[in-house]
Amino acid sequence: MTTRVPAEGGHPAHRTFDVLRAQLQDAAAAFADGPGALDGILHGLVDDVDRALREPLEIFPVCHHSPASATAMARRLRAKQPKTVFLELCEDLAPLLTELRNCRLPVAVQAFATRIDGFPADWAPLSVVAPITEASAEYQAIAYALETPGVELVLVDRSSDHVFQWQPREDTGPAEPGTAPAEQEAALHGDAVGVELGDLRPRFAELERHLLRHGKVRHWSEWWHQYVELPLGDADHATYRQVMFLIGSLFRRLAPGDAGRVRVDEDRERYMWTRIREHLAATGADPADSVYVCGAFHAASRVEEFGVHGSSGSFTIPARTATEWQYGLIPSSHTAIEAQFGLEGGSVSIAATQWEKNLKRTRVQPYRLKGQAGAKTGRGRKAAAPAPASAPAAETDTADQLSGFLRRPPVLDRLDQQELLGWSVEIVRAARRNGYLASTADAIAVYETSILLAGMRDRAKPTPYDFLDAAVTCIEKDRVPGRRDVRRLVEIMMGGDRIGRVGYESLPPLARDVHDRLAPLGLDLQARGVKRALLDIRTDPRLKACSDVLWMLRHLLPHGAARPVMGERKLGEQPVQESWDLALGTHQRALIELGYEGVSLEQVLEQRLRREANAANATTAVVLRTVEDATLLLGSRRLADELGTRALDVLSGERSVDGAPEVLRRVRKLLAYYRTSEPALPEWIERFAKTGYAHYCTLLPTAFTEETATVRQVAAMLGFLFGMESLALSLGGDRAQLELAVAQSHPEEPAKTALLWGAQVHIGRLSRQELRERCDALLSNPLMLPAYPHYLSGLLHALEPVPGLVDIVVEAVSNAFARLPDPVLLPWLPTLIATLRGSGTELAPLLTREAGRIFPGRLAELDTWVPPWRAPAPAPARPAAPAAGRGAALLLAHRETADALATLVGCAGPWAAPDAPQGSALLGRHPEAADALAALLGAA
Repeated sequence: MTTRVPAEGGHPAHRTFDVLRAQLQDAAAAFADGPGALDGILHGLVDDVDRALREPLEIFPVCHHSPASATAMARRLRAKQPKTVFLELCEDLAPLLTELRNCRLPVAVQAFATRIDGFPADWAPLSVVAPITEASAEYQAIAYALETPGVELVLVDRSSDHVFQWQPREDTGPAEPGTAPAEQEAALHGDAVGVELGDLRPRFAELERHLLRHGKVRHWSEWWHQYVELPLGDADHATYRQVMFLIGSLFRRLAPGDAGRVRVDEDRERYMWTRIREHLAATGADPADSVYVCGAFHAASRVEEFGVHGSSGSFTIPARTATEWQYGLIPSSHTAIEAQFGLEGGSVSIAATQWEKNLKRTRVQPYRLKGQAGAKTGRGRKAAAPAPASAPAAETDTADQLSGFLRRPPVLDRLDQQELLGWSVEIVRAARRNGYLASTADAIAVYETSILLAGMRDRAKPTPYDFLDAAVTCIEKDRVPGRRDVRRLVEIMMGGDRIGRVGYESLPPLARDVHDRLAPLGLDLQARGVKRALLDIRTDPRLKACSDVLWMLRHLLPHGAARPVMGERKLGEQPVQESWDLALGTHQRALIELGYEGVSLEQVLEQRLRREANAANATTAVVLRTVEDATLLLGSRRLADELGTRALDVLSGERSVDGAPEVLRRVRKLLAYYRTSEPALPEWIERFAKTGYAHYCTLLPTAFTEETATVRQVAAMLGFLFGMESLALSLGGDRAQLELAVAQSHPEEPAKTALLWGAQVHIGRLSRQELRERCDALLSNPLMLPAYPHYLSGLLHALEPVPGLVDIVVEAVSNAFARLPDPVLLPWLPTLIATLRGSGTELAPLLTREAGRIFPGRLAELDTWVPPWRAPAPAPARPAAPAAGRGAALLLAHRETADALATLVGCAGPWAAPDAPQGSALLGRHPEAADALAALLGAA
């Protein structure tokens, strides 16, 4: 058994790293607070490396998506052939790893929860993702364990539930900053919390700036590529481990003292070592035949629980909450990984290219899952030779390999020169295709400039980042002729953004059901990009079911996943032909996450409608929209009645009129649908009409005087009252309540005053002629001219509840154009246009039809045309003789009826002649009525 090394100060017998101590002295001095701190940093770095190397269970430190880590991992697994692989990954994600065979990398393993219990409600939904690429050490470990018989893969990191348990509760949500980029591809992970193996980056901002400045690089991804990735690409196993241990210890010891973050890091390490010891004790596995793959930051740990012989201490793994977690795979991409983990754009694509170079140079044969979609076969590569058995592993690993490695300069070999030449030629070819005036001279300039920049930055060979700067300088010059600049062209040339895909077999049941139900369309819906679907439902009735699925997807998925080009769904109408643009492959993540909410689209849609209607901030208009969606998309009368009852409860508690226009519009649509398709109205909508009638009558006087209530909202209230009046009165409503509400309304704004006039005309408190006279009085008063347009705006809104006023409104608008002075008329025109645009679908047809009836249809008639309201009144008709007209014979033949009618209307009097009936006076006053009655009875 190896003697344990103390956490601080090192073992006096081990002086292997004395040379390394001297090399680190200068680098650490810039960050030390004094001699004591300097001594602690120097001794601590070496002690951390020494301690990790002497652990009986081999610790393999890695960095996320590092091709050097992946190469070293594949080489070590083939040499050691461990029986147990402990992996730093959420332990509850283990059952999903076998599904990677059905996917095309990169993909992300995801845990998702919509029903949360034990977390703040505003955190929902919870999502944890762990992206996996082929050029990553975790994928090599997973592929080795799953493809090698007798090997056990054990995930030892905290569960997804613990990820959020250890999240600070003062956070407004679980998503970390920068996890919601604007680009579509960068949003593949949504607002999920990213969990990755080996998050290795300085947490000390001054340290990172120091490294970037002295390394002559612009960002962290470039520094890592130049000073870690390239040197470690072909390093031996011992050197690789020692370098990664050193970097992890350095970043950890120079991290700021954030107590909360330090506690989470140490708890994770206690958690992982506790799980490792539990597994070793339960299975009896030999630590010598095992390997522990973890991030270099956690490999240099100083907790008491560190190692297979560490003490248990006082740490206990907390129980999980009652949150229901769902698990699955979602597509990922290089851009999504870069955005979520703060990497420079294009760095993951460059890492993938470097991975291929490492395999060619080292001839390491990587591990791949059998049947992996999109994976290369790797033919022609030779397996790495096993490690020499002459030297024991412990002695080889603990020998000082760092001193010589840190002093060894990189060299520019022939392979890199050929690669740089190929890049220079290819970027010029790509630039010419995109409109740049590039030539062979530019290719030469890019090649020479890349070498020049590398030399200026103290590099022995140009990196992809040097080449990028050279290409932008030599080709782009002063403008971009096309859609893509040179920087984007270089990223595409280096491999571009690779986007993964989850195979059909690994999709949740809901996603597979969607693809099965859309199979009659004959489209490859798993492929990325937009597919056009044409549905001729009249010819092929089977496509009606596809149409139903597409309309539900349009409601549930993000915009663009299912977009109707032609066709619409309305209540009471049947679809005939439709055209859709589908991008389900592009939005595969959203479709997969639907599968975490239910087993069918109908179930998920019903749950979402209920959740939306029962939300604390749900308004009456929102609930009525869910009623319409339940009827239109699901055809569920039961759910519609349930949600309609909820709308009734919400309406009773509302004290605002903000949603009145939307409530009116949706209630009208639902009433029209039920009256034409149902034998009787649902009970809830009858109660809604009666309750809404009384509710809006109560709010009407206040709404007329409140400044926050707009004219359109008050008009919508009146539209509801007048439109539902007959139904409400038939159910027991009281019209006196409406009359009292109108009588108590005393608006001060001109627009609301004119709106009140329209309401008074409707209930009979104001005649149409009196309304005309009031409008004329406004135009005749010079002091009221500036306010006249506001009165007109109120009259325009009055057409919503009282469409019969359209002739008066046309007359008032015409008089305004004829009589208002230009300083008043011209500023009012934008208000008129805005009013018509806001309610144009309802008001514009009324005004247009009435204007077409009144105004002349030909230009020649315009000169002689006289508006009806200016035409002289016709002379009163002279009463006809009693015996004249077609109704005289009928009246004389039925004297009793004429006498009774005359008595009823108060026209009884003495007979004018012996043969004249008593109703002759009534006939003389209203001869048209007698003639119409005679024509109706055929006695003309």
